[in-house]
Amino acid sequence: MSMFVLVGATGTIGRQAMDLLLQSGAEVAAVTRDRLARLPDAARPVLGDPSRPGTLAGWPQQAEGILLSPRAVGSATDELLALGAARGARRVVVLSSATVEHPAGHERFRAEFRAVEDAVRRSGLEWTFLRCADFAANTLAWAPQIRTTGVVRGAHPRAATSPVHERDVAETAARALTEGGHSGRAYVLTGPDSLDQQDKVRLIAEAVGRKLEFEEVAPERVRHAMLAQGLPEDVPDRLLGSLADYAVQAGPTTDTVARILERPARSFAAWASENASAFTA
Repeated sequence: MSMFVLVGATGTIGRQAMDLLLQSGAEVAAVTRDRLARLPDAARPVLGDPSRPGTLAGWPQQAEGILLSPRAVGSATDELLALGAARGARRVVVLSSATVEHPAGHERFRAEFRAVEDAVRRSGLEWTFLRCADFAANTLAWAPQIRTTGVVRGAHPRAATSPVHERDVAETAARALTEGGHSGRAYVLTGPDSLDQQDKVRLIAEAVGRKLEFEEVAPERVRHAMLAQGLPEDVPDRLLGSLADYAVQAGPTTDTVARILERPARSFAAWASENASAFTA
């Protein structure tokens, strides 16, 4: 029975990939900092801080592959992959960003993903990069506004992307970990439809059966509001930088999910219907 180590196991993609791997009969070791993290009974917790790989004493021997979320590791990618290789890992699947291949937003954020990809190439492991468009789940950040006022206030209403369903990313990750034919490939994963922010609000409105609106706000007002909520500066910088560029040129749309999973990619409308309860009072 194959074992896989998930670094970022409690994140949006990691948790769904964990469920899929367990359902397939694989063993899963879930790296987590949180001793109280709720994991499936069948998952093996690996306690420690992945940004300090020396703390991961429970990393298993002979795990076949690693699913790597760069945000969980910080600048310790080389060290973490060396640990994995020393314990028998042969391949790594990385949750990267479509901006590596299709630049948008501030350069420093793209550079972080490129640095991770470069470290993975140096590791000697077989690798697959999943360069993801924005996740459909990112619109959950609108839920408080929608529930209380029915109005989403944000910058750059015409910024257009093809948001990808997190389940599609998780399924692709599970395929890349468990199947042959994905080594040395960099996949740009998107949803099937290019949508601007007003389109996304409209589709959420259809899902919840309620009239919703998008109200344009100057980028600096959005930035100040996010900082006032206690968010670090990188959060509005990442968001607003990308939106400004996508308002000029839409993000990519690919058929990669459909080709790998051999079925149509899930639409944002489907995601909104599945998550309608998050947007209702």
